[in-house]
Amino acid sequence: MFSDERKDGSPRFGKLHFPVGLWINSPKKHFAKLGRRWPSVGSVKSTSSDTASRGSEPVEMRPAKNKAARHKRLSTLFQRSGVGGPTSGAGGRWASEKKLADLIDPLPEERVKPPSQGEVPGVLKIYGGDISMGANYKSVLATVRSTARQLVQEALERYGVTQSNAEEAYVLCDVVGRVHGMDSSWQAQYLRAVGDGERPLVLQDVWKPKTGFTRRFEIRRRCDVERMVEGEDEDGGGINSQSRRQQSRRSRAASGGHVGPKERADNLSLRRSISEMNLSTKRRKDRKGVLSMAVGEPEATDVASLEQLTQYLIQPPTEHPYFLQLLGYNEKQEFVIHVMTRRRHIFGRPERRPAPDQSSFVDTFLNAPDILPRHCCVVSSVPPADPSQPRSSAMVRPFRGASITHNGAPLHRQVELAPGDLLGMGQYFLFMYKDPRAATAPPAWLPKAWVSPGLVGALACQACGRSLQERQEAFRAYLKSREPQLRYRPQEQEALLAEIVRLQETSTCRLGPAFLFGLCLEHAARELEPGHLPRLIARIAQLVKEAVWGKIKEIRDRQPENQQDKGEVGNLSIEEVAADLRPLMLWMANSMELLNLVQKRVLDIEKDLDLEGDDLETCDEAMAVLDEVIMSTFQQSVYYLTKTLYSALPVLLDSNPFTATTDLSHVPELSSMPEGIQGTLSIYQATLELTRDCDLHPDLVSQTFGYLFFFSNASLFNTIMERGGSGTSLFQWAKAVQIRTNLDLVLDWLQGIGLGDIATEFFRKLSNTANLLCVPKSSLLQASWSRLRNDYPALTPAQLQHVLRNYQLGPGRASPECWNPPDKEQCDNFKLFSFTDHPPLILPCDGFRLRLSEPVLDDTLHRQLVRLRRFLWELERESLPANQRAVYGLDPSQ
Repeated sequence: MFSDERKDGSPRFGKLHFPVGLWINSPKKHFAKLGRRWPSVGSVKSTSSDTASRGSEPVEMRPAKNKAARHKRLSTLFQRSGVGGPTSGAGGRWASEKKLADLIDPLPEERVKPPSQGEVPGVLKIYGGDISMGANYKSVLATVRSTARQLVQEALERYGVTQSNAEEAYVLCDVVGRVHGMDSSWQAQYLRAVGDGERPLVLQDVWKPKTGFTRRFEIRRRCDVERMVEGEDEDGGGINSQSRRQQSRRSRAASGGHVGPKERADNLSLRRSISEMNLSTKRRKDRKGVLSMAVGEPEATDVASLEQLTQYLIQPPTEHPYFLQLLGYNEKQEFVIHVMTRRRHIFGRPERRPAPDQSSFVDTFLNAPDILPRHCCVVSSVPPADPSQPRSSAMVRPFRGASITHNGAPLHRQVELAPGDLLGMGQYFLFMYKDPRAATAPPAWLPKAWVSPGLVGALACQACGRSLQERQEAFRAYLKSREPQLRYRPQEQEALLAEIVRLQETSTCRLGPAFLFGLCLEHAARELEPGHLPRLIARIAQLVKEAVWGKIKEIRDRQPENQQDKGEVGNLSIEEVAADLRPLMLWMANSMELLNLVQKRVLDIEKDLDLEGDDLETCDEAMAVLDEVIMSTFQQSVYYLTKTLYSALPVLLDSNPFTATTDLSHVPELSSMPEGIQGTLSIYQATLELTRDCDLHPDLVSQTFGYLFFFSNASLFNTIMERGGSGTSLFQWAKAVQIRTNLDLVLDWLQGIGLGDIATEFFRKLSNTANLLCVPKSSLLQASWSRLRNDYPALTPAQLQHVLRNYQLGPGRASPECWNPPDKEQCDNFKLFSFTDHPPLILPCDGFRLRLSEPVLDDTLHRQLVRLRRFLWELERESLPANQRAVYGLDPSQ
């Protein structure tokens, strides 16, 4: 006999014994009814039938209002409320002691469904041959909340039994039998007294007799049933009074009946062991009469019949996925089958004071020291629209800090859960996931096991059964593989990251660092524990920042103003500036791609692993560092480029494009351009080549040129306004035509290299000013203030007034009155174009180049990947004992 108490003395359920078969046979129909609130039990007109009414009597359904049915999960139907929580008696209170109507799933997920025919009140036939020989049965209105005592009382009224305490003298019996003889008469084979608090309709719905047997409910005199049981005791020496009391308590609990505090303290098992039943084959053959289903200790001769009995007492569900418990913390007192009645199923530990919010809801309670309050979540697959299509696997993910294994391997993130997979929780529990709706397939857990993230564990483990030659071939195939994979052990991580940074100095692979760092992130997310990934992201960001800060300092030290103590003067050429900026531009391109990879990975781990607190803060800080690196490299790049432009732009205003050596009939090459604009265009061309050579993101390329064009426009405009107001010859038609022509040549050349739209936008103010000055003098003198304001909107009233006031009309000629602005637009001082109004840097959100899920097609990048794989193998090989290095037979030079 199994113990009915936990190790701490609190009552528990028993192992998967007799009554559990009742709950397994048809869980879908049963649990669809548990949450309903039915009308009170009423009576209906008495019904008679002939002996043809026999077998398992189905409930005759009556129509009722549609009410939303609420499913109830199987695995927690009889679980305790929180340990140490409110109770109504001695010890912990079980959910099976509550009213069935109160066992309502608190979560609204997938609950509201139209009721099926089996969920409405129906008529239950109760046979009463011991009361009235003239009628075979009487019908009463029954619901899932109707108890056996209520139905006995209603049936006695139908049979006309009105004596006092009649319901005490009679008991409802669950009788199993079969049809015999030519007359098809029904003969009882097994009988069990139903407890007063049990729900017969629930019992009938969730337990079906074995094929060939049928069942019905009968009213019998209590004294006759007790004598029948005592007769079995005398015949086989089996059951005593204490066993009968225990069996009665279990039967009542199995169908939802009330169990008193004392009975709970004695025995709270809902399942009887098969070894407790008196089902001897020899006794069944010797006994011609009705046999009781009361429990007793079997003899050795009962073994043959026990195997047959399990076929109809213990049957798994056919319409729901479920978990078969293989190992447990206290196996004698735990469920063996846990059915998924909801799409989302959560395992956890019962808490002393459960939280009232719905997020703390747990479907299956596992009472072990290393189980968390919310330990594991399984989400079953959605049935396909086409039934002929295969059903996809379920998904399983651990909650933060939970110890989970999937087919023997540690589980750190969400993975697919296929039927037959083994799911370990903590050190004690082991489950097998089963889905009767899915196609059967061999389990994937034999004989694979988790291996080390290094090369030896993955490719050269001697326990894997590979020969020496096979291990060498596997290693060489990995070295040359173009798959985006980079395996390493945690102890080699720091050396690996430093090597990636160092490769940036010598390699011609432009986006190599971001790609290799991304492979490190993928490996850590796939093979290492979850807490390792945030630390890796932070370390990569810090290394990138240190490398960029070092390059910024080197460029600053090479500037002419910082070389005066060495006697070096003059400005750096655009070629020298581009060479200095190339490392910065490369890190800008790599940081942008890396930031995109990190953002995607952080979103994944936040969703799949419930990372929070310090881990998320670490990831946020790392992304902020990468953002700072991008901003700094962009700022330093445009600073040194605009510094070079500052000395080249003024020549554009003073040079004359109308020379004999200049061909303006088409857009010429840069070398044949007027000398006044060659310097400016060479800076633009060097910048374009630099961004292309560094594989800078197209959005960052556009914004880099947007800033250069903004600076060029502001610098030239301010120069024109300052020099024109000082009495020089810039505010006259002849000079304006030269400026306009030089500006057109620049814009046409930029249009030819694909930057025309950006240049047109940022050169608008300079173009408006040049267009105004190029208007013939005769036309300009006739233009009114309002017309000029409409024709040149890029100029503010103060700037337009400054140009007109200083326009050179000729000696002694005053400005016409039509140029005078109205009083409200009069302004004596104008403002120059502010350099602080530059456009903000907006980081791109799409259009990235790196794809870590695709094979490495770039030969330069592949060579760099192979080099790192060899580097890692050397590190791992050096860590092996000297006598094992030759055993593995892996030579990276081969």
